[in-house]
Amino acid sequence: MMTAMIDISNAQKSFVMHLQGGIELPVVRGVSFQVNPGECVVLSGPSGAGKSSILKMIFGNYRCDGGRIGIHHQGKVIDLARAEPRQVLSVRRSTIGYVSQFLRAVPRVATVDVVAEPLIANGTARAEARERAGQLLRRLNIPERLWMLPPSTFSGGEQQRVNIARGFISDLPILLLDEPTASLDAANRAVVVDLIDQKKRQGVAMVAIVHDDEIRHLIADRTVDVTSFAAAA
Repeated sequence: MMTAMIDISNAQKSFVMHLQGGIELPVVRGVSFQVNPGECVVLSGPSGAGKSSILKMIFGNYRCDGGRIGIHHQGKVIDLARAEPRQVLSVRRSTIGYVSQFLRAVPRVATVDVVAEPLIANGTARAEARERAGQLLRRLNIPERLWMLPPSTFSGGEQQRVNIARGFISDLPILLLDEPTASLDAANRAVVVDLIDQKKRQGVAMVAIVHDDEIRHLIADRTVDVTSFAAAA
């Protein structure tokens, strides 16, 4: 039997509204699904159903109030719902990558270095990391004359492509994708679909949120409807 890279069972999350007398606002409950190596699972459901919250729970940004989020990390399974902060950081460094819609780039750092940084952080030599960063930037149609500029000077669509390059450069076994194609044109959406296919062939387990039906059909091996997990307030 294949070992799932992500194994979520009965996970739940509520927010406590401290400014409103500690009212508890349930977000999702009973979240249960698995993701195997080389598989892309797309979360579907209406806006506000909790798709982004589930991604943040898998990444350890949101602490679960119950249930289990099993992550296959360096040969053993860690329950992120109960992991200590240093374990969560270790999982992010060497197991889980996250591609959001927005670039949170360091100001004044050259684009090629922003993209290369995850590789350098994991011990790749700077020259090789920059070489790989350049290959990805080229694939995503960012012209070479822009590589030494900070991405903060770019348009929104260009920043998103830098963000995608940064997310896809590392060789992490799990990748979370939050609307990776949202503000891209057709040519660059096709590049992202290719990058996702390549990750599948490398055995990467992916969980994605995409609102574009066409992209969803192209990348999803399975869809998980989160409507059944949405906690009625």
